[in-house]
Amino acid sequence: MPVIRTLSKVAKQALLNPGCGCQPITVAVRTISFSPRQVTSDASFHSVSFSETDHPKVLITVFRRECFSSSSSCVFKCNFLFHRKRFGNKNVILSDIRKPPSHVFYSGPFIYSDILDYKNLREIVVNNRITWLVHYSALLSAVGEANVSLARDVNITGLHNILDIAAEHGLRLFVPSTIGAFGPTSPRNPTPDLCVQRPRTIYGVSKVHAELMGEYYHHRYGLDFRCLRYPGIISADSQPGGGTTDYAVAIFHDAVKTGKFECNLKPDTRLPMMYIEDCLRATVEMMEAPADTLSMRTYNINAMSFTPEELAQEVQKQLPDLEVTYDIDQVRQAIADSWPMNFDDSNARNDWGWKHDYDLPELVQTMLNYIGSDSRIAQTN
Repeated sequence: MPVIRTLSKVAKQALLNPGCGCQPITVAVRTISFSPRQVTSDASFHSVSFSETDHPKVLITVFRRECFSSSSSCVFKCNFLFHRKRFGNKNVILSDIRKPPSHVFYSGPFIYSDILDYKNLREIVVNNRITWLVHYSALLSAVGEANVSLARDVNITGLHNILDIAAEHGLRLFVPSTIGAFGPTSPRNPTPDLCVQRPRTIYGVSKVHAELMGEYYHHRYGLDFRCLRYPGIISADSQPGGGTTDYAVAIFHDAVKTGKFECNLKPDTRLPMMYIEDCLRATVEMMEAPADTLSMRTYNINAMSFTPEELAQEVQKQLPDLEVTYDIDQVRQAIADSWPMNFDDSNARNDWGWKHDYDLPELVQTMLNYIGSDSRIAQTN
């Protein structure tokens, strides 16, 4: 913006050296540059700091909840509830372009926000003194492939708005990533933090883009960008929605309701998984980690890796009469075969002390107890 900078310089000189011989007028001069779209190459931004007794003011963005898979919907829902419990209802603002359900609206602050409206986002951040921005707005794989142009707008253009606003106002920014950010040429067992990433969905491509742009803004502008690559997330608080990893939720519901489960992946398909409570804790711990402990800005996190057969065997220890059959869905199987089998999350464990609580036995027991299988287990015993 050379014209704007020139006008600013001329105006400042005129105020300090008036031609009429009068005393210079003392005024507060405000920098005209507002965001990385306008700043010079030597600009520097720093995350807003707050004392240990203060809570961050968090804005959580979401776009069209019906576009979520069961696992991602659960992550979003539980994350904003978890943040409100940790930081206080008034300190966590949920935003969307859709009218929220009553239990969400009355649980704490809600505000209309369109991530494609740059001005609207800036007003929200300024008016509410936001210090943390948690950006969940994205179209996932299936919906994105059906509408690539919308996915490009939401997942990429929306991200650019978020990045600029976060850098402009010195926010701490969290953008989740996914196992879908890897592709068939990535090493699969284990998959390290840094390796070849060639995803074949617009969702995966947009997530790689988000990882790289976030790191670029961190190195170029000092943006406190943080990102975790989630594995498959399992929670009893969501219904299976047909996603590739949703079989690991469906098996528990079917085991309790009917005692029969039909899996759409091969029995030996190994994928990284995590229970929702570990996911929530990892997100907050990473956000709260001191910046000087982070050797990178995008981390893998993992808890366990298992196959449908291993999961079924663990469930059958509690419900021996569970019948498991396999009817392979070739589309989901192809996706699963291109994803990591196991995440190497050693950097997260070394840098900021990540440690999971739930392994496969604890996961199965917790899920069955939550869904309400006690009576069925009692009958079996």
